[in-house]
Amino acid sequence: MEVAKTRNYVKALRCRECGREFPPLRVYVCKYCLGPLEVTYDVKSMNLDRGTFKDRPKTIWRYHELLPIDDLAKVVDLGAGFTPLHRCNRLAKAIGLRDLYVKDDTVNPTNSFKDRPASVAVSKAIEFGAKAVGCASTGNLAAAVAAHAAKAGLPCYVFIPANTEVSKVLQATIFGAKVIAVNGTYDEVNRLALQAAEYFDWAFVNINLRPYYVEGSKTLAFEICEQLGWRTPDHIIVPTASGALLCAIWRGLNQFWQLGLVDRRKTRVTAAQPEGCAPIVKAFKSKSDYVEPIESPQTIAKSLAIGDPADGVYALKVIRESGGVAESVTDQEILEAIKLLAKTEGVFAEPAGGVAIAVLKKLVETGQISSDEEVVCCVTGSGFKSLDVLSGNVPQPTIIEPVLEALGKVLN
Repeated sequence: MEVAKTRNYVKALRCRECGREFPPLRVYVCKYCLGPLEVTYDVKSMNLDRGTFKDRPKTIWRYHELLPIDDLAKVVDLGAGFTPLHRCNRLAKAIGLRDLYVKDDTVNPTNSFKDRPASVAVSKAIEFGAKAVGCASTGNLAAAVAAHAAKAGLPCYVFIPANTEVSKVLQATIFGAKVIAVNGTYDEVNRLALQAAEYFDWAFVNINLRPYYVEGSKTLAFEICEQLGWRTPDHIIVPTASGALLCAIWRGLNQFWQLGLVDRRKTRVTAAQPEGCAPIVKAFKSKSDYVEPIESPQTIAKSLAIGDPADGVYALKVIRESGGVAESVTDQEILEAIKLLAKTEGVFAEPAGGVAIAVLKKLVETGQISSDEEVVCCVTGSGFKSLDVLSGNVPQPTIIEPVLEALGKVLN
């Protein structure tokens, strides 16, 4: 990206539990209550209007004032962000909606939304002088961190469940990362990664850099608003694992409201989870403030198979505050939704994206989303990253001899 002088608007890291503030250093939990920390900004001092962004690069870094980087020369930019917002007329008609959009993050540099937080976190690791980076991942983040680490020239270590899709493992490996596959659930992988990060003093993007890492995801909300002509939709459907993306989208909407870049209006934010791993949905439907962990997730949506969501309680707060809901769908509904999106709009989603479309369809059918709502569905990763999951659920090619007569028999 083009390097430009910028003012740093980061104020502090604030505990999401007790509210205490800390300097914006390489810390990630409150030393008083062990609550998670989040970045706060001096929004009132920002002099931003819609025209500010007119000639900026079409990446997440067009919003650099709202990202926690001090020195833009340290930014690791592979071009993540400003992905298409497709107006989906054929899919809308099939589902029964008037206005439907798909935010298509399948076209990011490593084909998932994880390039957004990875770009921010690896950039921050460089600012902190980290000698190596890494992550715990269900697959998409592994590839994103590996690619950005390669661009930065940093060693990269990624920890994944041993049953992660082959294509995602290959993608991380080709970028030069050291991939450690662990026999266990994501939550077990995450615990081991935490121990390794502390022991070896590695900068793990979604562990000890987490306050900065999550800031990259809110750019999805910024882009949706800008691409809708500087306004917010009625409803956003978010595939949900840890709950971090859902919270980040709500955070992004609120920051744009605070800045006056969009008019404040009610936008419902809904969590979409697979039935085989839906702890946030279960808590929402039982009206609980506690998210009970799922010990053994069982779903084809492996990127959403986080049984103990780190941001689960905060996601519940967002859902309730915004007037959204939380819903789950079966593996079969996920597969059908992937096919429906592909056949109607030409977008090939991984199972997580299928979860969002399937939940949208279910909520329209049950009347929880009205036909006149303007809805944005987040498709967070490409179907090419889950070929081993999907290949047995689509028709096989018809093989014929190279003569017109044989073709005629097939077409009849």
